Amino acid sequence: MGYSLIHNLATKYNMTNLFIKEIQLIKDNAQNFSIYPFSLSIIKNFTNMHLTSPVTFIMGDNGSGKSTLLEAIALAYGFNPEGGSRNFNFSTKDTHSSLHSHLRLVKGIKRLQVSFFLRAESFYNVASEYDNLYENELRAGINTAFGSRSLHSQSHGESFLALMQNRLRGNGLYIFDEPEAALSAEGQLKMLSIMKNLVDENSQFIIATHSPIISAFPNATIYEADENEFAVKGYTDTNNYTITKYFLNNTDRMIKELFD
Repeated sequence: MGYSLIHNLATKYNMTNLFIKEIQLIKDNAQNFSIYPFSLSIIKNFTNMHLTSPVTFIMGDNGSGKSTLLEAIALAYGFNPEGGSRNFNFSTKDTHSSLHSHLRLVKGIKRLQVSFFLRAESFYNVASEYDNLYENELRAGINTAFGSRSLHSQSHGESFLALMQNRLRGNGLYIFDEPEAALSAEGQLKMLSIMKNLVDENSQFIIATHSPIISAFPNATIYEADENEFAVKGYTDTNNYTITKYFLNNTDRMIKELFD
């Protein structure tokens, strides 16, 4: 099923329009797969990722390693470990793994015009950096890359949507780690709408997520990790979709089983 899904998706898109077409893990005899980050299930089962559409999701349970892999992809492309655009070089605390140095990115030929790496856990630091950069403009109410309000004067969800609405542009590469952490269900639907507009303008997204709403983006490629494999899945075959659907359809029964 994994191969056929990749083949079918690949025929829908001109692969030269993608900024990253493939991600390869360079394995050698020096790697010890009993030590982090190589001990993570997602890395143990990793060979390569074919990015066959403008939107790629990485899914898996807590601790599977999806955020670690996403971080490594971003670092391998030249992003700051804490997030932001590629010209950000601030550092609050180095916590990233060495995995990025073991990845090889197969890039497309299209010229990148704008990019952003968002990490839910460090977006506060990115917001502080932007507020410092645009302090005078914000005081004057001038529209900046994030709008005319300080990101710290907005809720987490508002500031994230302000990022998407004001900072992101077409012909861009956007790497997001669990954006649903900032967003309500309504906010996630707004995110899908913004993503659609950006994809229509030749942008590419790589997103680690648990959200069955965000991962519903049409014709996306979904990679899901478990203890046994890291492979392409259909949307309705993903663990988060099946569990969420079952819970919503059987709420009383599930609550009773959990609480009894």
